[in-house]
Amino acid sequence: MPNFIRSLRSRTLLAAGAAAAVAATGFSIPAQAAPELQEVMFVGNNWSGTATVIKSRGDFAKIGQINVIPDKNQRLAEIYLNPVKLAFFLGIRYTVGEGHDQFVDDMYATPDGTALVASRPSFADVVSIDVTTGKLKWRFPVSGFRSDHMAVSPDGTKVAVSASTSNTVHVLDINTGKQLGKFATGDKPHENIFTKDGKYIWNSSIGEVNNDADAPEQDGRKGDRKIVVADASTYKVVKTIDMRPRLDAAGRSDLSDSVRPAVFTPDESKLYFQVSFFNGIVEYDIATDKITRVKTLPKNPDTSDDRTTYVNDSRHHGLSISPDGSKLCVAGTMDEYVTIVDRAGLDQGPLIPAGKPYWATVSGDGSACVISESDTDVVTAVDFATGQKITSVPVGDHPQRVRLAHIPVGWQSPTG
Repeated sequence: MPNFIRSLRSRTLLAAGAAAAVAATGFSIPAQAAPELQEVMFVGNNWSGTATVIKSRGDFAKIGQINVIPDKNQRLAEIYLNPVKLAFFLGIRYTVGEGHDQFVDDMYATPDGTALVASRPSFADVVSIDVTTGKLKWRFPVSGFRSDHMAVSPDGTKVAVSASTSNTVHVLDINTGKQLGKFATGDKPHENIFTKDGKYIWNSSIGEVNNDADAPEQDGRKGDRKIVVADASTYKVVKTIDMRPRLDAAGRSDLSDSVRPAVFTPDESKLYFQVSFFNGIVEYDIATDKITRVKTLPKNPDTSDDRTTYVNDSRHHGLSISPDGSKLCVAGTMDEYVTIVDRAGLDQGPLIPAGKPYWATVSGDGSACVISESDTDVVTAVDFATGQKITSVPVGDHPQRVRLAHIPVGWQSPTG
């Protein structure tokens, strides 16, 4: 018998004997304790392919950074060997990417805090990155050629991602990347929101944003835009909401029905949302199925009214709501400001200058709105109570989505 086989057999017998001895004592080997977690924010830097990790409150200081494209060379090799994939890859770069590749759109943490899960538009996938080692844990290629906005279920176990060129939402197990289900949407699915009980997923489609058919009379060339509500267990669409007749009934036939960022009130009785080309917000009452109020926000006199100059048709893109539901935070993208809006009268507060803000979320303690300034590469916190700026923190190249997350206490950026 070769020596290495004898050695392997000997080690196997010793291991079996040790296990039997432990079992005989009535004791079990304890499982490794889960790490203690700290609350942070992930900031997705779309053009550089990184996620900056910052504090979720207080001074919002930078803690570290994670490379979200550790497999970049492998992905590029696959793309450049496939003419169809290459055509879409370059199409993303020179249309929605404004001349840049889109490497990080959205991201969340797994419930145990060990991984960052991100959608990568230019690579048409969702990946899980180990926050300690920086290595890829799993990868899910979406249908079609581009991934977009995501949402995580209230229990943190499911992640829904829009596949924008196949008009599909995939729902994945956040720990394994296995697809649990999928459902069809309108053209170019965008925002996803789970209801707070986790039973439903609301998806809104924004239609075709890559053409210049931006004048109101050309609206029909923008495609099929609607909200679809899917059961989060069966993944069947249970309701479809077309905002066109509802906007018309409210006397706002001038507004696009392309629903952009949206937020529910805490009791989920109302939905507030932004639409393409519009500097303002729309209030939709869910029980009566009606548009109840529309708020037009100030224009920046230096912003052109030429709709073809708006980034992906979004004059305003970014909306969040305070935990008590009393205040809305609006990112006035092309008008280059952020403002807090009181929900009672829809009165806006001070206009805080910002460099093309592209997302709005809520701080860990609920006291501030945090926006990404895609033009100036910072995130800025604004006090919900006063409407005044708290601080700005440098992040990476072209920050977009900002999400609360939990990672291990004492975490440091992966090396290499």
